[in-house]
Amino acid sequence: MGRSRYKIYKLTYPHFFTCTILHWLPIFTRQESVNIILDSLRYLQKEDSLKLYAYVILENHIHLIASSDNITQSIKKFKSFTAKEILKLLLKENVTTIIDQLAFYKKAHKTTAEYQIWQEGSQPKLIQSDAMMINKIKYIHQNPVKRGYVDEAKHWRYSSARDYEGINGLIEIERFW
Repeated sequence: MGRSRYKIYKLTYPHFFTCTILHWLPIFTRQESVNIILDSLRYLQKEDSLKLYAYVILENHIHLIASSDNITQSIKKFKSFTAKEILKLLLKENVTTIIDQLAFYKKAHKTTAEYQIWQEGSQPKLIQSDAMMINKIKYIHQNPVKRGYVDEAKHWRYSSARDYEGINGLIEIERFW
């Protein structure tokens, strides 16, 4: 598949994103790999004006609603940094099965890298109304429930569902917009 057709035209507006690990490989099954995601989001909140409205981290992809002064650059920084850190972790832990797959499934035009962590693109969708925001937040929070991982969204540790239930989550979020 070619490069993403999805474009961001309103750089400071909230967008819904999906970031998927190459070939849907289960990278986020260990706390250390999830912490890379959370730490990167925290850094971008502090240093890059990222506002995070909702998120969920599953074993092979993440969904989030976010905005910043330039969301295109923020997501680019996020994916670049997390890819490098995830690869370091996998090499350190000698997870050869996944490392070999990341090399095998890497896109041919990516000639400067031996491995590819993220699928290309993040399918940004502009949040155009309150109703759309609410719908996407519900979708994000129900993802682990639909997969049968938990009975209630607030029970999924790596999600902002807890924040919307009045329980402190793992990362600061903007409750609604």
